[in-house]
Amino acid sequence: MQDGKSLFIGGGGPDYADPQSLILKYANRHGLIAGATGTGKTVTLQILAESFSQAGVPVILSDVKGDLSGLARSGSPDFKLHEAFTSRAEKIGFDDYGYDAFPVTFWDLFGEQGHPVRTTISEMGPLLLSRLMELTEAQEGVLNIAFHVADEQGLALLDMKDLRAMLVWLGENEDAVSLEYGNVARSSIGAIQRRLLVLENQGADAFFGEPALDLNHMISTTQGGQGRINILAADKLMQSPRLYATFLLWMLSELFETLPEVGDPDKPKLVFFFDEAHLLFDDAPKALLDKVEQVARLIRSKGVGVYFVTQNPADVPDDILGQLGNRIQHALRAFTPKDQKALRLAAETFRANPAFDTREAITQVGVGEALVSTLEKKGMPSVVERTLIRPPSSQLGPITAQERRDVIAGSPVAGLYEAAVDRESAFEILRQRAADAAAEAEKQEQAEKAEQAEEDRAREFQRARRYDGGSSRSKSTSTRRSRSDSVGTTFAKSLARQLGTKTGQTLVRGILGSLFKGR
Repeated sequence: MQDGKSLFIGGGGPDYADPQSLILKYANRHGLIAGATGTGKTVTLQILAESFSQAGVPVILSDVKGDLSGLARSGSPDFKLHEAFTSRAEKIGFDDYGYDAFPVTFWDLFGEQGHPVRTTISEMGPLLLSRLMELTEAQEGVLNIAFHVADEQGLALLDMKDLRAMLVWLGENEDAVSLEYGNVARSSIGAIQRRLLVLENQGADAFFGEPALDLNHMISTTQGGQGRINILAADKLMQSPRLYATFLLWMLSELFETLPEVGDPDKPKLVFFFDEAHLLFDDAPKALLDKVEQVARLIRSKGVGVYFVTQNPADVPDDILGQLGNRIQHALRAFTPKDQKALRLAAETFRANPAFDTREAITQVGVGEALVSTLEKKGMPSVVERTLIRPPSSQLGPITAQERRDVIAGSPVAGLYEAAVDRESAFEILRQRAADAAAEAEKQEQAEKAEQAEEDRAREFQRARRYDGGSSRSKSTSTRRSRSDSVGTTFAKSLARQLGTKTGQTLVRGILGSLFKGR
């Protein structure tokens, strides 16, 4: 049913609309798939992902429940809904319906159900980190100083321990750094460290590091021209909302900054699906909401379409909802006054069809049915139509753990990201400089001890040769000099002894400013 210019969504019989399609030229104008639990949202997402892949468009989607892994395996006549699917295909005129598997790449920030996804602290940058952690202006300034000094001194910030080491160094050298870059308060450093601890407790250690993900490995097609479907395992990730926000903030920023402007292409360069979007927007950092809104407004000119899948259109912020031109609305339930209001607002977002009452139809459509409105000529929304959604060609439901492992092993990026790399960076360099300074201090202390011992032996030799009656005056003078010398050297000797200890190493790091600039 695909003609290379549009994606077939569904159709119907006497009581339903003519065949409904999504025009590829307008697929980068973003979209919404909404409906109550169990009404068919996941199947709609699945058939759109299949269609985009067949059209040569790469897809990135988050799989919250694990259901979408079935895209990697062909459907089967043995499936319990086979007869229902074939019957529906005939009813809506889906003449070339058949079963097929699609090129899937599995990803997982924790590296358990897919290839690991990583980026470095430097690639994230101080601005995004500050917004994500909701830092104050003063705290953001301190974080910028940490990045600036690290860059100036050639200290790579790759993972969490690098950033922590840099913040510790700033705290120990706050006076010298403040003179050159502005006030660096320890209270600000402490606040940043606490926010980092929240991220770390949610698994950010696994996300920040190397090898960093190359987005070109996601935005790719097969040799046969099919777009790769990148599935991010998000079941565990959604339990760590800050980490999920960190990943999305980074990915959206990278897509926006790296992809070239393409205007209005004949088809998207990439389509991004946010499944269970209500989980994304609940208590989301303002920085993430701002970035998603920015992406929704501007990224379509780079050929990227963004689609939100959620239970209710009201789950999506209004500024973002207004950018979603292609809409598929499954059934909504209205049991409370709040539900009634949401239902009315959902109906008002469609271009009315005089053949039926949209508000009433939203409550009446069955499983696998939906109200569909897509962009037509000149980007105008079509009249809303009641539609039977086409059946999927891939397996409905998740694949087995062994099947997932087989797909991962046969992936074109297998082996590229599995082993983490911890090369020399800020943490290792600062630790080595502190160790070198402590060793130098220890060496100096030993030299001073040897020199003092030599002086003591010389004084004993001098006293042994004196026996005349004036020796008492000489002895008194010698004693005063010895006492004076001991007062003058007490602090230096104490400091030297401490330099070889754990406390001394802390002091060494406090004087690393001069060593830091000299190396």
